[in-house]
Amino acid sequence: MCHYLCIQYPILKMCIKFHVYLCLFRKSANSFSSFKQDLFAAGTDTSAITVEWALAMLLTNTDKMELVQNELTKVIGNQECVDISNLPNLPYLSDVIKETMRMHPVSPLLVPHRLRQSCKLLGYDILADTQVFVNVWAIGHDPNVWDNPLKFWPKRFLDSDKMSVIKKNFSFLPFGSGKRICPGLPLAVLNVEFVLANLLHSFKWKACGEQKFNELFGTVTKPEKPLVAKVYPRLPLQIQ
Repeated sequence: MCHYLCIQYPILKMCIKFHVYLCLFRKSANSFSSFKQDLFAAGTDTSAITVEWALAMLLTNTDKMELVQNELTKVIGNQECVDISNLPNLPYLSDVIKETMRMHPVSPLLVPHRLRQSCKLLGYDILADTQVFVNVWAIGHDPNVWDNPLKFWPKRFLDSDKMSVIKKNFSFLPFGSGKRICPGLPLAVLNVEFVLANLLHSFKWKACGEQKFNELFGTVTKPEKPLVAKVYPRLPLQIQ
């Protein structure tokens, strides 16, 4: 965990330092306060919900859980916890997270956008200043775009370049795209991968009976009921 904090704090410090200068220029304390709220609210809740959805999907697809944990054991062994440097060597873990974001995007309509100028789209006239929402939930469940979209199948993301969250791929937009892509994308992906990897590597997970993970739609999409599971140590206790 120490390595993780050492990587993240300079990024956070740089962002806050930049915004302090901006606030001094504007002579506005409210600006800095709103920035802090955006930084922590948007970056913590969404990451935690994504991890919860990933665990829920793996608990209902135990064969996929086994594949992830086998990959973790192969890469890291059973004598140490996951380190940041291990993450690039865990492609199946990354595929599990992408598949989770496809099926259960935390922001199903992304952040609202606004047209700068009028345009015509599919025969419709759309006026300037119109507010636009991108329904990434519908895109992720469209059978014309995805084979068997209701199936949790991480291996569909094996072509990592084509299915990158950064490349302009309009069938997979969990963070948006183009100039308005989420600025916290690298930090969010790193957070989710690191937390989920350690949870799966350190513990054996077992569902508490049969659970249905229905979606509760809102500004963010979370499970209707909180995840409940039994966990058992997977690594030697002195390591954890």
